[in-house]
Amino acid sequence: MLEAMAFWIDEPGVGALRRQPIARAVDGDVLVRTRYTGISRGTEASVFLGRVPISEHERMRAPFQEGDFPGPVKYGYLNVGVVEQGPEALRGRTVFTLFPHQSAFVVPADAVIPVPRGVPARRAVLAGAVETAVNVLWDAGPLIGDRVTIVGAGMIGCCVARLMRGIPELDVVLVDVDTSRREVADRLGVRFAEPGDAPGDRDLVINTSGSEAGLQLALESVVTDGEVIEASWYGDRPVTLALGADFHSRRLTIRSSQVGAVARRRRGTRTTRDRLTLALELLQDAAFDTLLTGHSPWSELPAVMAGLATDRSAELCHTIDWKGAP
Repeated sequence: MLEAMAFWIDEPGVGALRRQPIARAVDGDVLVRTRYTGISRGTEASVFLGRVPISEHERMRAPFQEGDFPGPVKYGYLNVGVVEQGPEALRGRTVFTLFPHQSAFVVPADAVIPVPRGVPARRAVLAGAVETAVNVLWDAGPLIGDRVTIVGAGMIGCCVARLMRGIPELDVVLVDVDTSRREVADRLGVRFAEPGDAPGDRDLVINTSGSEAGLQLALESVVTDGEVIEASWYGDRPVTLALGADFHSRRLTIRSSQVGAVARRRRGTRTTRDRLTLALELLQDAAFDTLLTGHSPWSELPAVMAGLATDRSAELCHTIDWKGAP
């Protein structure tokens, strides 16, 4: 029996590394040795702090999660590794898997997706964020020449902004309270604004801020008869909006976007695997390296997760290096 090192949330706010056995790969399986995992800060912070509502315990399960919310639970879904055993076509390939933070694991071969040759392994951990951004664009349906605002320059908002930039003649503005994000926006090729300077009359506004203030700003920024795409997830936090002003007279719409299902506009023609494969192809764009803002060895993961869940740093995507792990 093989062993691997895995990160578990024992109880809200408490994480630990522990050894656990993994089964040997049989026909149709692959054994993957992890190179990097990424921390999806918004969702994983909510999970780490025990803020997943009871009503969402089943819907929030990661594909290879072990345990149950609020803990003990092994959670995560940004894993890049190398196939050590499995079908010949996959052996030695770098692959992305929706697997938690663990040094090695065995899964069915069809659960891994090869990383394109032009995508560095560390950048590939962003596949889950870019996949979410693809779904947001499918939900939003931006048109050539649109004026678009993205509220919230976190990992998802930045991925949305970079993908939007590729549509001809879109005016894309990334809005955030953190002025250090101006440099990030410059590197992504889009404009930046602080909330007080956010432009109005926008054809499309997407909120990824995870804050009620961000959603309120989105409603104030969109055109009359316009639509706000709400791509944030609030966990168990209540959200209060001022809907007594011009929300009704301007006939505004709030529509959610969530990565758990393929956007309705593409659900009949694309699978979740298609969507993730597309995200990996899009990561050949080196501008996404801008979002890789932190890096730590696997042995520091419990402290890193606790820090990211409780501080308000400018971190976007923090990666964990599993080199040397059992």
